[in-house]
Order: sequence, then structure tokens, then C-alpha cells
Amino acid sequence: MTPLLGRRARLRWLHLIIGGALLMPYFLVGTVIVGSFRAGAHVFSSPAGQLTAFAFALPMAAVTALFPLTRPLSVSAARALCGLPPDRPLADGPARTRQARVRAALWYTLHVALGGIVSGMTLALTPFAVGVTVLPFFAAARQTPVLDLPEALDGPWLPVLAPFAGIAMLAAMAGCAAAAGALLANRAPVLLGPTPDDRLAAAERRAAGLAVRNQLARELHDSVGHALSAVTLQAGAARRVLDSDPEFVREALTAIEETTRRTVDELDSMLGLLRRSAEDDEAAGYAQEPTGPGLDALDGLLARCGVPVSYTAEGDRGAVPGAVAREAYRIVQEGLSNALRYGGHGGPVRLRITVRAEDVEIVMDSPLPARPSPVRPGGGRGLRGVRERAVLLGGRAGAGPHDGGWRLTACLPLHPGVRERP
Repeated sequence: MTPLLGRRARLRWLHLIIGGALLMPYFLVGTVIVGSFRAGAHVFSSPAGQLTAFAFALPMAAVTALFPLTRPLSVSAARALCGLPPDRPLADGPARTRQARVRAALWYTLHVALGGIVSGMTLALTPFAVGVTVLPFFAAARQTPVLDLPEALDGPWLPVLAPFAGIAMLAAMAGCAAAAGALLANRAPVLLGPTPDDRLAAAERRAAGLAVRNQLARELHDSVGHALSAVTLQAGAARRVLDSDPEFVREALTAIEETTRRTVDELDSMLGLLRRSAEDDEAAGYAQEPTGPGLDALDGLLARCGVPVSYTAEGDRGAVPGAVAREAYRIVQEGLSNALRYGGHGGPVRLRITVRAEDVEIVMDSPLPARPSPVRPGGGRGLRGVRERAVLLGGRAGAGPHDGGWRLTACLPLHPGVRERP
């Protein structure tokens, strides 16, 4: 009896009853249409009139179900009442494309059609079947208008077979409701599931979110990694001359303080972006991109980086757009971090930034260490981040040995192609 009267069957039956209730406004309009062509006839007392009104109601339901919000409402009801397997995904958002709207309209029409039939059976057949079942126990039930049995059935055998007939009618009705509910559950993933356009839109949203997360990861790596490298170098140098050069120690501690304060501010800004909820991003219409210092802050970076830098600038730095200037700053910062970690001790770093009409070129030369530095597990993210920054702007970047040292180069277009926000 579980397939007919279990919890899932009862929920599906309730879902069908809701479909019958949704059908009623369309059915009433259909009765008005049928009544206008059959003057003097009572539509509700005529099975043919009721079937005709039902036939008029379904197209009207299909047309009104073409609105985009029909799908999320139908999905909510189907998830709660249809007993769908957890591995059958349904689309959550409004139906934006024609294919999605047509599918949702087909589902809605099927729901109200089957719901109307099952609701009619439930309202009409239930009291009749109960009356037939209790005939042997209540003789007065034979005279009730609900039964109104024909004379051919009113025989001596009626009290014996009536209970079985009533139970059989109730079981048949439960079977019809279970079959209709199973049909709806089977069709739900097909008609309410994500369309190819929905899957593509979801993939684009995931890709946009991953792009912002990767950008935040690059910002954290470059900003915090550079700060830690600079602080470590300055603290080590200050420790070595603590007793002999108090003025140098004072300058080193001041540089450490400024570096950590600036890095904490940048870290707080990036963590604020990470805490943004998905609802905030959706309300804004796009995922907010992180911001940071540009080329105008480059002099301060070079002054407190912890290594001597020979800096040459050509062209107008003010002509560099903000997004390109921020990426250029991070590329220089990463190059200085690598020079601090792996460069020759005390060797100068040569930096040249050239702003041309179409692009900005960054060239950084640093000495190689006297002996190879050990490779840390998980290392190498910095140079990969440099390349990603350049490629995202439509430029290029590279690094490798050059004239006995190590050269980092990057070429960033001043007017990169405009990327559509997700």
C-alpha cells in the first residue's frame, strides 16, 4: 500500500490537488465560453459541456504560463511535493529564453490538466465510493441523492458486493493519483530542468567568480608576499647591526612599520571583497574587482623595498589607465619580491618603465644568487601570476636568465579590450 498511500504518494496527490485549484479560473472562463454557444444549457450538468470547457481551459493556461516567473514557482512546488531524486537538478531562475519558457508552459499545462482530472475524481468519486461501501450498514444510504443507483443494480446481492466495490473504486482512484504524480515527477527534470542556455549562463557565472577569486589570490600573494620578504630582510639587517648602527636600526624599524601598516590596509580591503555575499554581487550585477595602488605609488615602493634599485622612467606615467597602472605596480612588486628572495645579496636591481603610445613596457634586471636557491613546495605562483596579469590585459610577460642575471619583462597595452562584466 506504500506506493498508493505512502508519504510520497500523499505529497504528490496534494501537488495534483494544487494543480486542480490552479485550473479552476481557466475552467470557469471556459464554461462562460461554452455557455455562450449553448444558450439555456447548464454546463456543469453536462459531461460534454464540462469536457469542452476543460479543452478551452488548457490553451489559456499554457499561454499565461509563458511568463518567466512561472518556472521558479513550479520548481519550488515540484521540489517540495513531487519527491524527486536528489540527483535530478531543476532550474532555479526565471525562464529567460524561449525554449525555457515553452518547457515551463508545457509543465504547467500538464500539471493543471492532470490536477484537474485527479481533483475532479477526488471530489466526485470519494463520496460515492464511501456511500457504496457503507450500504450494508446503513439502509437509508440507498435513498441518498449521492448514490442514486439504477434499478438494475439494486438487487439482493448489493449488500454483499457493495463494500468490495467501494474499496475497489477508492483503490483505483488512489492508483490514478499515484500514476499521475509519478508522471509529473518523471517529466519534471525534462521540462523544469536547466536548458543548455541555463547551463552556459551558470558556467559563465562560475568562471567569472573563479576569475575574481584568482585575481584576489594574486593580489594577496603579491602584496603580502612582498611585504613579508621586505620585512624579513630589513629585520635581519637591523639585527646584525643592532649594537653598532642604531640609526640604521631606527630606519629599518620605521620601514617595517610603514610596510606592515600599508599591507594590513590592503589585506583588509581584499578580505572585505572576499566577504561579499553572492546576493550582493548579484544585486550589483557583477563581481567587484579589487583595487590597489598604481604607478604613482611606485616611488614609495622602491624606497622601502629593501634592495637598491636603479629606476629609469620614460614617457608620461599619467597617461597609463588605472587598471593597467595597478597591474604594472603589482608586476614590479612581484619582481622586487623575487629579487629579495632569490637575488644576489647586495646586488642592485635595474628597473626601466617605458610608456609608449600603445603600451607600457616593464624591464627589470636583478643578479642571480651565488648558488641556486632551494625550490619551495608550491612555489612559482608569482611568475605565473605575472603572466596571468599580462594576458588578462591582452599583453605578454616573461622571465629568464639574461646576460649573467635574471630579467623580468612585461608589455601591457594601454587600451586593453573591454571585457564584459558577468
